[in-house]
Amino acid sequence: MPTPLLMDHDGAIDDLLSQLLVLTMPDVELIGVTVTPADCFIEPALESAYKLLQLMGKESVPLGRGDYYGINAFPSEWRARPEIINALPMLINLPQSPDPYRYLSAPDLIIDRLKAADSPVSILMTGPCSNLVLALEKAPELKAKIGSIVWMAGAFRTTGNVQTFQHDGSAEWNVFWDPISSQKLVSYELPLTLIPLDVTNHVPVTKQFLSRLATQIDHPLSNLTGQLWALTLDTIPSYHYTYFMWDILATSYLAIPECFTTEHVKANVSTRPPNAGQTYLDDNGYALTIATDVKTAIFYEYILSQFKR
Repeated sequence: MPTPLLMDHDGAIDDLLSQLLVLTMPDVELIGVTVTPADCFIEPALESAYKLLQLMGKESVPLGRGDYYGINAFPSEWRARPEIINALPMLINLPQSPDPYRYLSAPDLIIDRLKAADSPVSILMTGPCSNLVLALEKAPELKAKIGSIVWMAGAFRTTGNVQTFQHDGSAEWNVFWDPISSQKLVSYELPLTLIPLDVTNHVPVTKQFLSRLATQIDHPLSNLTGQLWALTLDTIPSYHYTYFMWDILATSYLAIPECFTTEHVKANVSTRPPNAGQTYLDDNGYALTIATDVKTAIFYEYILSQFKR
């Protein structure tokens, strides 16, 4: 039987690519998608999420709207990408998406899906964790329904990717957006695996990879994902950042965990400047698992294969 999966993302290109990847996985049953207004503006991001469900014939998967805005906002220029995505040739003429204001709130959808589940539910988060924490604060008994959580988050033995005022650069953005909720989630000591920058730094979006993907252009998903990844070349200025397969790598952990090296650690999250959102190893902290390495060649081949389906 496929594993029931709830996905929470924040609408950026990498998140939407990850949603597509989940929909190619035969051993996963996507039972709900919630969107956090972090690295996106929520209305076009919900439209993008719905369009991808349409494209894959999965319109029946319910969407939840995140209405909680975190403590440290993502830059506005990063958040606007879904507007472009919705105008891509494979998506622009799909039937109109539902009114984004009529969706169930994200925490309520998470609660509904967990309550209705007959078996443990896996949770994949490729954005901040706020929706999940809000749901568990409202219905803490549902922690028992969670089989596993995979979260693209954190930086432990490497520098962070936050570069902003009053910050020392030690944090990763998904944690920094809402360090309070991040610290709460870690403190719950649920079966949590973090895919941090320590390992995502191994999988940049390279022109070599895009060139190989382009050889599969006759396959619709390769065509679409190639267009999406091409949009990342100027999403983050190359002189400032490199665009990595942050969320895609975390998503692939669901299907190819044997390709990852992991470590059981105790850790904590800082909630105050100058290192708000920093994830750090702490002998007095909370138990969780972190990925430390990945077999990159197998990972890239897996992605190329899935988007050729």
